[in-house]
Amino acid sequence: TQLETDRREIRQRIARLRRELEQVRTHRRLYRQQRKQAAIPVVSIVGYTNAGKSTLLNALSGADGSAERSPRSVLVEDKLFATLDPTTRRVTLPEGREVLFTDTVGFIQKLPTQLVAAFRATLEEVEEADVLLHIVDITHPNAREQCLAVEETLAELGVAGKPRVTALNKIDKLLGERAYGLKVNPGELGASEAVRGVMALYPDAIPISAEWGIGLERLLERVEEVLNMAAIAIRVCIPYQAGDLLALFHRHGFIETEEHTPEGTLVEGRIPSRFLAAFRPYLA
Repeated sequence: TQLETDRREIRQRIARLRRELEQVRTHRRLYRQQRKQAAIPVVSIVGYTNAGKSTLLNALSGADGSAERSPRSVLVEDKLFATLDPTTRRVTLPEGREVLFTDTVGFIQKLPTQLVAAFRATLEEVEEADVLLHIVDITHPNAREQCLAVEETLAELGVAGKPRVTALNKIDKLLGERAYGLKVNPGELGASEAVRGVMALYPDAIPISAEWGIGLERLLERVEEVLNMAAIAIRVCIPYQAGDLLALFHRHGFIETEEHTPEGTLVEGRIPSRFLAAFRPYLA
């Protein structure tokens, strides 16, 4: 019968989608391993659906002029789960260090059961991130509730304690041309219940407009500050034959003093915790 035929086609399609999903997960797993080997910090952009995550990634990578995967723009759509395949871009921070920004699927409240698998698969990127960049649509009347939904999902993933930066997006819709002010601060965003509710949750949030490119330099500075705070202070004497380690320190660490001694290069500074094992044999 036609009903049986339809059911068979649906089952076949479900099986095919599951296979494709597993292939995507395998691809991402290998891709994450490659990123780890490259030893570049990862910032994962998270937020409620439609908060402007893809627009922000376009703005950051466009200003930087580079793309990790391809030169094409990230898909920007005003619809649920427009980003099902996370895209990663290489961005240079104000002090010259390179980091990878990863776009993720938008969060929602009460996730439909049939979307749970795809949703979780895309969020594996978040677990590997060094910093979470939480984007909030500050113009949405339910902004506070959306933030709480994001917090709940991050807690379920076990990443709520990761270093984080929060950005209040779409301030151009609140302030108009005043948003172009160089020192826009949260106090200028108005006294609506939605704004007050979000500010109570995130008093240190950075106001931005991803669409207009407002506040992005300050946002990158804050990301850099958080990465710095997450680093561990160490003092090491690196043998001259281990030049690759010294290069790694220069690239990803923050050197305060550097001195050449008969035994090697004596360096004091801060290094991301994930690199500590490599330097442990040379702690001075």
